[in-house]
Amino acid sequence: MHFIPEALDTYVVNHTEKEPELLEQLTRETYQKILQPRMLSGPYQGRVLSMLSKLINPKNILEIGTYTGYSALCIAEGMQKDGELHTIDINEELEDFQRKYFDLSPYGHQIHQHIGNATEIIPNLAMKFDLVFIDADKPNYPTYFDIIIDKMNPGGVILSDNVLWSGKVIEDVKKDDLSTKALLAYNKMLVDDNRIETVLLPIRDGLTISRVL
Repeated sequence: MHFIPEALDTYVVNHTEKEPELLEQLTRETYQKILQPRMLSGPYQGRVLSMLSKLINPKNILEIGTYTGYSALCIAEGMQKDGELHTIDINEELEDFQRKYFDLSPYGHQIHQHIGNATEIIPNLAMKFDLVFIDADKPNYPTYFDIIIDKMNPGGVILSDNVLWSGKVIEDVKKDDLSTKALLAYNKMLVDDNRIETVLLPIRDGLTISRVL
């Protein structure tokens, strides 16, 4: 959704770094072959993720929600040369699609795929993280935060996507709308937690940056 006039949004996009050619190819193939291609981060938000990662310069990165691998490749751009990116997705059917693009990138040997339930996989990752990107099933956002907060290095950053949920966070919530209810609880959790400092940005569908103190 657009939080500023569309013409101004277009100006912003036109004056932002362009996405790499490999990501253009990934986007085209996602739209051609994969269901729900709107789940892609997209070129503008992808450049935001890339810039944040480059500023953080993380050694260890965790991504919850891989989809076709677009956002993983964006945040990998800021990863240290000896770093690792662990990305988790529940959908095993996308594993080969992801791996093809990971291996076409300079970061393929640093990206580790995990297929399954993130709440079961994360506790078994024997490392602490400098950057985490959460972009998976919304009802589990609070659970993911509780699992990862103690696996963060001091000064580490948690990025949370879709936290405005097409504006539903300021509308009357339907009784069966579990995703919006979870995001409302999650957004409050982040701003109230004294272990982090948080800023919510109205970028695309909402992106929260939380820095671990």
